[in-house]
Amino acid sequence: MAVRIRLRRTGKKKAPSYRIVVAEAHCPRDGRFIENIGWYNPRTEPSTINVDEEKALKWLKNGAQPSESVTMLFQRKGIMDRFAQTKAKATQAPTQAE
Repeated sequence: MAVRIRLRRTGKKKAPSYRIVVAEAHCPRDGRFIENIGWYNPRTEPSTINVDEEKALKWLKNGAQPSESVTMLFQRKGIMDRFAQTKAKATQAPTQAE
């Protein structure tokens, strides 16, 4: 089961708003999803991003692949940096124990 973190479009016509969801890769964009982890509103100035960082990190650690747009949003919020740090700590810990 390939799992992706991607945007799900909501809102009215010509006024998009997005939810950041975890979904299987073969499901449609606005179709079934596993979990809602945040939302993104590009129409505000500056654009509003609200993400549950703990849930996002949990899914990234479990192997969920973020889409390109979600990766950019996560970088703006600093989630990708935190994920890289935890990944680096996990790889260093077993080598020090030997």
